[in-house]
Formats: sequence, structure tokens, C-alpha cells
Amino acid sequence: MGNLALNLAATVANTPEAPALRLGDLTLDYAAVDAATARVAGLLRARGIGPGDVVGISLPNVPAFAICYYGVLRAGGIVVPLNPLLKERELAFHLEDAGAKVLFAWEDVADTARAGAAETGAEPVIVPADGLDELLAHVEPAWEHAERHDDDTAVILYTSGTTGKPKGAELTHANLAANCEVVASTLLNLSPRDVVLGALPLFHVFGQTFALNTVIKVGALLTLVPRFDPAVVLEVLERDRVTVFEGVPTMYTALLHHPGAATYDVSGLRLCVSGGAAMPVEVMRGFEESFGCTVLEGYGLSETSPVVSFNLPDRERKAGSIGVPVPGVKMRLVDDAGEDVEEGEVGEIAIRGHNVMKGYWGNPSATAAAIPDGWFRTGDLARRDTDGYYFIVDRKKDLVIRGGYNVYPREIEEVLYEHTDVAEVAVIGVPDARLGEEVCAVVALKPGGTATADDLTEFAKLRVAAYKYPRYVVLVDALPKGATGKILKREITVPSDIGRAR
Repeated sequence: MGNLALNLAATVANTPEAPALRLGDLTLDYAAVDAATARVAGLLRARGIGPGDVVGISLPNVPAFAICYYGVLRAGGIVVPLNPLLKERELAFHLEDAGAKVLFAWEDVADTARAGAAETGAEPVIVPADGLDELLAHVEPAWEHAERHDDDTAVILYTSGTTGKPKGAELTHANLAANCEVVASTLLNLSPRDVVLGALPLFHVFGQTFALNTVIKVGALLTLVPRFDPAVVLEVLERDRVTVFEGVPTMYTALLHHPGAATYDVSGLRLCVSGGAAMPVEVMRGFEESFGCTVLEGYGLSETSPVVSFNLPDRERKAGSIGVPVPGVKMRLVDDAGEDVEEGEVGEIAIRGHNVMKGYWGNPSATAAAIPDGWFRTGDLARRDTDGYYFIVDRKKDLVIRGGYNVYPREIEEVLYEHTDVAEVAVIGVPDARLGEEVCAVVALKPGGTATADDLTEFAKLRVAAYKYPRYVVLVDALPKGATGKILKREITVPSDIGRAR
């Protein structure tokens, strides 16, 4: 296969005038997207960027994201997709760790981008809100595609463990191409006639593989929504006769409960895909009844490109299950020693296949810990039924999934520990009817400390992205600990009113 960007080249050769990307009144055909990616590659080449160089992309769901993404790949570069909501300190860490030389950043976050880039030596390229035309107008296009090998890194996706700094999962051209093929053909049965809604963030692996890369591969249309709003999504579903909707469970809940949902014509929908967190069975049933469309759930991680398992369209769909392994991927349930657990027992999901990352960028020890024997350890605990369907039962990691976004407690704890009044802190997830989970910080203050819960919320809010900061802060005298002094999160109790939106 080589360079993943060759998927775009193949589609352009077949259907240059087919619509590729849509945002509001703007529609770009494949020839226009291809030409723009050649100019992005030319812009990068003029800045000395070549094969193997790292380029950050901090953009929302706009056509410029897709164009920059494929432009970087065309030039042979490595893409580091970044959430545009990241604050300066977070952005600087990612750019520094990846060794990014250039950062494409959205005009709305230009100040943060410039400040974060200045700390690392990366060159910021600000993308205007009205698109790339002006920026690329006088750039000499680079039409060729840099030669890349299957095992060369294409994308670095940062995923934070529950300990230490975020780690960059290296996904190769072969990882992404193979997973894209499985999604397009086996899972979605996608064709050039399909219209896919791009509401999932493209900087996240779910949106990248299921929306961007599969659409480009088959020559379908990706209609973009920069920020999820149920009313806007319903309008786009009707306007563009969307056939495939992909989202996290909170998106389905919001659409299902939107007061005007029944007034929109969404009869074009043929398939919906849910991932990112377990979808409540009642939400699934309600959505299918109201929208007349099947919802299929799957499972994956940044480290696995992402798809591992899925409720396949031609097999029984089991509500609450993450399905069966997709073609080319193997799953096992193992104990702490890496041995298979007994049938019916709970074990940690271990994965092997074309989708498993090359490793963690510049972090061989973390790679060895995650893939000790050729099987990637997910940290997720599951059971398998007699039909081979997997059911997630718990997470070994203390991950909080808030509205489909991963929030890693250790990161928030470290920020709160910077407050001069904080002695101890534990960040946990608490149930939330709208978002699935909400972030809660349980804090013990130092003697004489006067910080209030609101003070600590504001302190964190200024230092981390908006979806991460704790909406709840509970002040306690001390946190429960084990014999070694380790804080025991499982023994933390919070007031019964926590979990109602603040």
C-alpha cells in the first residue's frame, strides 16, 4: 500500500468531480481537495518539511482539517492531530514530545497556538476561518506523493495513561489503511453514494478512521459539523440525506431527546455506529424506534487504529456487547500473568492484528509494558459469551469518559496538586445522565488552607481543556488509604447529590 494518501489519489483518478467535503453552503469535489493537499505539501516543502518530519494539526471539523491531514501525508510527514481546545501548556507538551516542526492551527485559537509553539520551536501556520484559499493561493503545489513504507509512522495519537505523561501511539500507514478497509467494506458497506455525517472530532481516531479515511477511500461525501449541536445535526441529516451517522452515546441521547426531533426527515439514514463508551440499552432502543435505523456498537482504542471488535451487520446484534473481533484482528481475555482465563471468567482484553500500533513514540519502556508478548494489553476487563461476543465489565484504568472524551485522572490531579492549599487529591468519575460520566475531584486541604470548591474548579479550568476540568469538587478531611499509603479510590464516597449537572 505505502502512503495512506494514495487512497485520495485513487479516488480522484476515478471520480474527480464527485463531492468530497461539505460544510454549510461550501462543497468541495475530490479534484479540489486533491489540488489543495498538493499545495499544503508544497507549503511544507518550502519550509523544509520532508518524509518523517512531524506536523501538528489543531483544527475543528472543517475542510481544512482533511486537506492539511492529507497534505502532510502527501509530503511524507507524520500527522499529530490535536484538540483545538488544548491550553498552552498542554499544546506545548505535545509539540515538544512529538518534535513537531510545524503546527497548523485554527484562527480562533491563534494566540494559544503561537504561545505553545513558541515554547517548542514549532512554526505556527494559522488557518483562517474562511478556509485555506488565501493561505495557499501563491504556493507552488507538490503533486508527487512521497514514498512511504507500510511500517512507516503516519499518525501519532496522544493518549494519556493513568500514570505519567500522555503517550503518543504511533499508527503506521499499514495500520490505518487496513483498519480503514475493514470499516469501509465489512462494517459499513460504504459506497460512493453514501453521505457520512462528520460530527465526531476528526482529531480523534474514531472520527479519523470511520469518517475521514473511509469516506476518502470509497469516494463518498463527508458532511461536516464543527461542533456537535443536536439541532444542527438534525438539520444536516435532513438537508444532505445522510445515510451513515457515527457518534458517541451522548450524541444519541441528545438527538433522541431533542424536542423537535420528530419534525425532521431523517429517512435517508441506513446505519448508525456507536463507540467511545457503552451505549445504554434503553437509549439504543429508543433511538432505533424514533429514527428507524439500526445502531451497531463496536470497540477500539487509539492504539488499535481504532477498531478491534464490532457487532457485524450480517450477524446477530447483541445490545450491550462490543461484538466480535473484526477480520484480521484476534482478541483474548488474559489474567495478570498473561494466561488465558477460564471460559466465562472476566479477563483483560489483549489484542493482536494489523491494527495494533507500532509502539509509543520515543517510549520503548511503555511500549514493552503495553505489548509484552506481541499482544497489546488494553487495561479493559471483559467477559466472552458462548457465541464469542465480548462484553466490557470494567476498566483496569481509572479512565473517566465524559461525553465520549477521555479524561485521565492523573493529569487533573497533578494540576490540582499545583494549588498551594491542596494536600491530597483523587479524581474520579461520577455518573451523569447527560454525559455518561462527570469529573469529580475529592480534595483534602493542607492545614490552614482556605481554598473553596469553586476556587479549585476555577484553578483547574484555567489550566486544562474545557472538557477535562472537574465540575464537582468535594472537600474532605482526608482520603482513604491502604497499608502502603496509596489512596484507595474505590473507597471514596461522595455526597448523594453529586451527579446532577452543575
